[in-house]
Order: sequence, then C-alpha cells, then structure tokens
Amino acid sequence: MAVTMAEITKLRHLTSAGLMDCKKALAETNGDIDAAVEILRKKGQAVAAKREDREASEGCVLAKNDANFAAIVALNCETDFVAKNAGFVALTQRLLDAAVANRVRSLDELKELTIDGMSVNDIIVEEVGKTGEKIELGMYECLEAPSTTSYNHLGNKLSTIVGFNLEGVDYQVGRDIAMQVASMNPVAVNRESVPEAVVESERTVAIEKTKEEQVKKAVDAALKKAGINPNLCDSEAHIESNIAKGWLTQEEAEKARVIIKETAEAKAANLPEAMIQNIATGRVNKFFKENVLLEQAYVKDGELTIAQYLEKSMKGLVAVEFKRVNLNQD
Repeated sequence: MAVTMAEITKLRHLTSAGLMDCKKALAETNGDIDAAVEILRKKGQAVAAKREDREASEGCVLAKNDANFAAIVALNCETDFVAKNAGFVALTQRLLDAAVANRVRSLDELKELTIDGMSVNDIIVEEVGKTGEKIELGMYECLEAPSTTSYNHLGNKLSTIVGFNLEGVDYQVGRDIAMQVASMNPVAVNRESVPEAVVESERTVAIEKTKEEQVKKAVDAALKKAGINPNLCDSEAHIESNIAKGWLTQEEAEKARVIIKETAEAKAANLPEAMIQNIATGRVNKFFKENVLLEQAYVKDGELTIAQYLEKSMKGLVAVEFKRVNLNQD
C-alpha cells in the first residue's frame, strides 16, 4: 500500500519523529496511524534501553510557583544541543506545569503522573525517540508556604524557589530573594536550620585555625627577636631553598629550627582557652553571615541583611524555606 504525504505529515505532527521514520512505520502498518505511532514509541523505547549506560549530564532546569506551592524540575539529557532545543525546554515546562497543578510532592510521584492520557515515562520515552539521546528526570524539588516565588536563571541551568511566612508578598521582593538564593547559594534559610554537624565542623576548623595563628604569631615574634626573618622560615622546604639561595646560613637555619620547635611547643601548651573559644565563635558567626540566607548581605544593598530587607518591605516578613537546583558546578 502506498503511503501518502498527508499521512506522513499527520504522523509527524503526532510524534515529531523524522520523515523517513514516519514513512517506514506507515509502510510497515499499511497506513494504520495508531499502529505506526506504537512502532515509533517502541523505537523510542529501544533507543532508551540502548542508552541506559550513557551519562545524562546536560539538561534543562525550570521553576514555577502558584500561590502557596512552588516546584523545580530538572530534565536531563546527554548534550547541550538537545538541552537548548525548544521542544526539550517545552517538555520540561510541560512536566513542571503538571507537577505544580497536581501539587506533586516527590520525584517518584512525578514519575507516576499521567499527563493527557500518557504516563510521564512514556512521554520521556517518546522524546528519546525524537532526540536519540538518553533522557531522564534528574531532580525534583518543591515547597509549600503562605507565599512563594520562583526564579529561572538565563540558560535554564539554575532555578530557585522560596517560601515566605506571610501572604501578599510583593512580586519584586520575592524575585529579589529568589535571585539572592541563586547568586549567593546559602546553605540554609536561618542558622537554626544549619545541620548541627556542619556547625560543629565549622567550629572545629575555627578552633584549629585560631590555635595555629596564635602559635605562628608567637614563633614569628621569637624569630624576629633573634634577628631572623620569619618569612624565610615558614616551612622546612623554604628553609632549605633559602639556604641554597644564600639567604640563610646553615647556622641561622639551625637556630631557626630550634626556635620554631621550642616556641611552638611552649605556646601550644599554654594557649588561653577562653580567648580561643571567643575567636572561634566569631569565625562561626562570620560563617553564618556569609552562608545563612536571612543573615546574608542583600546583594542589591550591602547595608541591609536579607532579614532587614524583608522586614522593611513588609512587617514581620521572613523567608521560611528555599530550594536551589543547579546543573552546573557552583
């Protein structure tokens, strides 16, 4: 049976498959459109199975908010060429729209969703057949709050969503906070939300760094008092290098080694604990100011913290949660 161009055009419209693929499928099914669609879908499934071991490291990330709900979908593929394709971006948006409309709470729930009579898995398999690449749902994040906002960074690789404790948040204020999350990559919305293990790790590092600095300060003072430049003796490798260059004599080097060892041991054994803890606490507080959203300096006005900016825009307003998805490395 001859296949007409009208039939091929109709099948292409239904499946977005290639011209020759549509023609072959129609010839194989004697012009049966439904059967041809199924053949093309099976072809997509075959491509998907063949590509299972391929890395889907590119993709499209989009965010959307609707009243008290916001979500982010990341649809992964193999190449940036496909990721930027209008059809691929439209598919990501379609999945996101469905997720928000159905208030989907997890990636597994999204995968189980049915959209326009098709399962999400079948929709993705169909896209695999069009592109010939491995495609998979990479990440899904959502949140619920009295007010929400979303932000998609140029290029569709980075998206954020933020929830607030009050209704009626000004659009620009919400967008400003979502952009802050995108650019400054906070670890938590407030210091109480920072995992205790992270805080303890930061404190341990702060204590060790403070001790090292106090010991070095004492060693440098002792070397200067002995008439030796501390910068020539900050490591054994430098001492050897500076001897070779003639900047230190063997005698000066040996004297420096003795001073460094004895002074460091004496100072380390007599460090004032209260001072060490106070300095470490200051360093941990600095960590909070740089990495906690509400304590970060507002990027558009360094005189304000995010908490102050929100309070200024609406009394009692605070951000209560955020999500950030980035396909690129920060």
